[in-house]
Amino acid sequence: MAEQAHQDTTRAGSTDLRLTVVYDNNPMKPGLQTAWGFACVVETGKTKVLFDTGGEGKIFLANLQTLGIDPAEIDRVVLSHFHYDHTGSLAEFLKKNPRVTVYVPKSFPEKIIEDIKTAGATPVAVTSFAELQPNIFTLGEIGGAIPEQSLAIRTPKGIAIITGCAHPGILTILQRAKSIFPDEPLYLVIGGFHLVNATKKQISEIIDGFKALGVQKAAPCHCSGDETRKMFSEAYGNDFYEIGVGGIIEVR
Repeated sequence: MAEQAHQDTTRAGSTDLRLTVVYDNNPMKPGLQTAWGFACVVETGKTKVLFDTGGEGKIFLANLQTLGIDPAEIDRVVLSHFHYDHTGSLAEFLKKNPRVTVYVPKSFPEKIIEDIKTAGATPVAVTSFAELQPNIFTLGEIGGAIPEQSLAIRTPKGIAIITGCAHPGILTILQRAKSIFPDEPLYLVIGGFHLVNATKKQISEIIDGFKALGVQKAAPCHCSGDETRKMFSEAYGNDFYEIGVGGIIEVR
């Protein structure tokens, strides 16, 4: 499948957002490797944030190289939750760039936190909503069987949400975002929606929830499942983004 870059423009001079999926189990751009997991590079202003790292370090680093992304240019790392397919490449990344702050949910296993310190990086335990960099926020650790954090980015079009696996529930995450940003539209949601085993009825209810919360554009990938992607595509039409490894979304 050919590479696709989606761009939305409001006005000249506004701070833009560029999201590049660098690890995913859905193919998109020839020459990149797919594997179960997720990682996304977030660029806004002069800031580059790595959200999750995928699982296999060799695949992750190879994809970065193919995409022309230098690990040394990453400013911050945000890990959604402790599962291997989202943290497995962290050690390989830190060998290339240990001079980063790594934000992890407070409930993260102590071993991962110690490994971050040993690599020379700085771990920060996340509990509640916080601004990590200008216009880049963590929604805080959202509890459940598998606690997780998601990113929120303020764009000229509204709030963009990036999820890892959405273990606490994708609608729970979006409701948290809406409660924090009540006067700003939820413009885009991208990432794993944790619906790979969901029924059509359950997916339909999730889509209804997206619409009720005013989500304007959807880009499900990773653990969302093929049926979810199909149903979101039908429901959102031109506002659905087919996304996979190498996919790029730009908001301006």
